[in-house]
Amino acid sequence: MKFDTSLLFPNLGDMAAFTQAAEAIGFDGVWTSETRSDPFLPLAIAAEHSQRVTLGTAIAVAFPRTPTILAHLAWDLARYSGGRFVLGLGTQVKAHNERRLGVAWAKPVQKLRETIEAIHAIWDCWEQGTPLKYEGEFFQLDLMTPFFSTGPLGFARPPIYISAVNEMMLALAGKAADGVHLHALHTTRYLREFALPHIEAGLATSGRTRADLTLNTGIFVIPTDDVRPAAEHEQFVRQQISFYLSTPAYRVVAEMHGWTETAFTLSKMARRGEWGAMPAVISDEMLAEMALTGTWAQLPHLIHERYGNLLDRLSYYMPFIPGQNDDGWRTSIAEFAKLR
Repeated sequence: MKFDTSLLFPNLGDMAAFTQAAEAIGFDGVWTSETRSDPFLPLAIAAEHSQRVTLGTAIAVAFPRTPTILAHLAWDLARYSGGRFVLGLGTQVKAHNERRLGVAWAKPVQKLRETIEAIHAIWDCWEQGTPLKYEGEFFQLDLMTPFFSTGPLGFARPPIYISAVNEMMLALAGKAADGVHLHALHTTRYLREFALPHIEAGLATSGRTRADLTLNTGIFVIPTDDVRPAAEHEQFVRQQISFYLSTPAYRVVAEMHGWTETAFTLSKMARRGEWGAMPAVISDEMLAEMALTGTWAQLPHLIHERYGNLLDRLSYYMPFIPGQNDDGWRTSIAEFAKLR
């Protein structure tokens, strides 16, 4: 398994030092998300200040950007990084698309499928010099003059990963994507009994196998020998789990484990703005199913025991801050290396 780090709130001014530190300490990849900042701009700086690490979005919201805009962003970052960029896309939920991002919401699975297909059609046009021709329900593209064509990339095109939680999006990942960003709110039962069967069904429709798809996720961890007390890490994990369980889009995990009533309770608390009280609703049993507790050296082995060969890439769902806990990160990285 590749061991990466994710940056939830990238600051452009910090990206050079952050990326250099992440590469020096031994991470395999650096991922940015679309939360408080744009996910693409920090990766241009990361590409300039690194030589080895994979760079990708986990995730960029697809629908506010056209397929052509996404094709250009991915092509530019792939070229600048020497082929190290991964385009990670997601749909977000209806409310955020309509009320925060100002874009229409309709048939998200089909629209994301068309987005992927249209991006590849654009890349085919640039690489092969063939006319652009893509016709779908959401996108009809047939204009690409030489002035707007970037030409061949010179190496393999960027992989496209998509985020997936529920049945139809998991199947789409298997059918049309190169990788899948699985949500940190998961259990191994969810992965084995729900996610993988739907992914494999999608793979079968495209004549591919599990080896053709990269599975990536974040894992909730509670290091017990950190400079911060384990209790602080545990509170952070409980807070994150309670927030995600309050969201209807992630309810499949709760339903599988009989936690539906708890999920509904958390949803009501979220609507009332009771964020501070929500972590206490997460039981020890739920915490044990979704998080791992151990020393920095033990965590990679605990992950290997729990997940086996289920995953291809992973990161700890906690921030890497250069100069803080460097010894702990180095220890986990060294232990992951022993398991390869």
